[in-house]
Amino acid sequence: MRYHSLKQPSKQVVFLYLSLFVCLPLSISICNFAEDGAATRGMFVFGSSLVDNGNNNFFESRAKADYLPYGIDFPNGPSGRFTNGKNVVDLLGDQLKLPSFIPPSKDPSTKGSKIVHGVNHASGSSGILDDTGSVAGNVIGLSQQIRDFEEETLPELEAELGCKSSESLPSYLFVVGVGGNDYMFNYFVRRSYLQFGLEAFTRTLIASLAQKLQKLYSLGGRKFVVMSINPLGYSPVLNRPNFIGSPRALSQAAQIYNVQLKILLDALKRSMPDFNFALVNTYNIMTNIIQNPASTGFEDTRNPCCKVTSQIQGGNGVLCERGGETSANRARNVFFDGLHPTEALNFQIASKAYASTLEFDVYPINVRQLAQL
Repeated sequence: MRYHSLKQPSKQVVFLYLSLFVCLPLSISICNFAEDGAATRGMFVFGSSLVDNGNNNFFESRAKADYLPYGIDFPNGPSGRFTNGKNVVDLLGDQLKLPSFIPPSKDPSTKGSKIVHGVNHASGSSGILDDTGSVAGNVIGLSQQIRDFEEETLPELEAELGCKSSESLPSYLFVVGVGGNDYMFNYFVRRSYLQFGLEAFTRTLIASLAQKLQKLYSLGGRKFVVMSINPLGYSPVLNRPNFIGSPRALSQAAQIYNVQLKILLDALKRSMPDFNFALVNTYNIMTNIIQNPASTGFEDTRNPCCKVTSQIQGGNGVLCERGGETSANRARNVFFDGLHPTEALNFQIASKAYASTLEFDVYPINVRQLAQL
């Protein structure tokens, strides 16, 4: 019997095999592996002051929270977050075991390795519509936030991770918290109701939001955490003189919007492959706490925790007085200023968003389940 000897491969071929063996797995792990035991690689955040981590600090705007008593309970003091401590994005990050806070996009140091766990593009006083933020003078609207993400963050992320964003972005959550300002400071304060009925204005908002979510999807986003509008009718600012818009009208607006938001997200899931979402019903979560405060340890559901200067006194009825006093036990207050929740309430929202199995709180799945998809 004759045996045919096998020809030995050349050194060049062996080197090529070894190169493929070593390099291919590294490329995959860089793009798709969630580090440090986290359920997701990170978060990209878009929206208004409820999720802003301090972008407005870096340009001229009347919508700023870079002074005490904001940040009085935050590890590094005032940071531009519109609350006494952590906001809902920070607390979701804690639940997801992310290793650091999500940095604001406008901070010049937000680059390189700092962006691998996400970037926060949100801007206080912004809205779905570009002209909503005009009341605050200068903010970054949702359209511009998404352009900044596409033109600035994505190229930086690709360079840092060494792979295309279409490969890496499915491992991130896209958090979108916006809409309330469009009603409070556009429809009511700017008297847009003189031109549009509430239903027509809501259709405009939903159509605009749909385009923006589709844009984020086209850029590579696949997992979306979307916040409903809060129960605006309970906001302490409505107890202040000269605010246009009754509690009943604002509550009705939020309810109409939230119903249409759910319909929109269901439609997007049907029409866009691999689009998944968790709709966090902050309206239900907050309303339940406000109506049953003792069940979660709250006491004051109506008043701001800090001293708020009214419009008659030269303020805006929303923001804390610079250097003003606050309640001693801030964990018992629902609202920190005239509009924004305390860290204690943000913790309740983030906890239910992450782990609740009730569609009353989060629909159709919670954030933990979304991150694990």
